[in-house]
Amino acid sequence: QVNLVESGGGLVQPGGSLRLSCTASRSILSTFLSFNKAYWRQAPGKQRELVASISSDGTTMYADSVKGRFTISKNNTKKTIYLRMDNLKPEDTAVYYCNMANDNTDSWGRGTQVTVSS
Repeated sequence: QVNLVESGGGLVQPGGSLRLSCTASRSILSTFLSFNKAYWRQAPGKQRELVASISSDGTTMYADSVKGRFTISKNNTKKTIYLRMDNLKPEDTAVYYCNMANDNTDSWGRGTQVTVSS
């Protein structure tokens, strides 16, 4: 298993921005590079949904609801992925979870709360 440490959540007003980060603690670089990586979110009373992903070859994908507002990226040296969230809306309020997986492992962070409210 991989220990994923998340940070960056918080309370922001509509239209604001946040950047989430997720670090693959104790993973060697070659293992980190092998991962497909993603952020999911789960709002109270709703199912978990895929927000954004970045594959091991760098291909990115976004949910339609966040396309144009969110950007997923990675820093290989830091073994970290980031989710930049701009123009946040109240419906973005959720617990956000990072996920990294390859053929051998499927690891999850413990989640970070994002609340968008005026």
